[in-house]
Amino acid sequence: EFSVVGGGHTAAVIEKMGLDGSFTHISTGGGACIEFLTGKVLPAVDALEQSKKIFG
Repeated sequence: EFSVVGGGHTAAVIEKMGLDGSFTHISTGGGACIEFLTGKVLPAVDALEQSKKIFG
């Protein structure tokens, strides 16, 4: 099972409540997390992928 929490404020509350062990990933980037999960291209991720193609 895969579970994600996205957003800085949400992540802080999850950790404060001691629930952080209940999720497989906690992201502080709420908007970026949602965009990534919906398949949108993120500039930083795209740059890393291009770099890997060029430099291996």
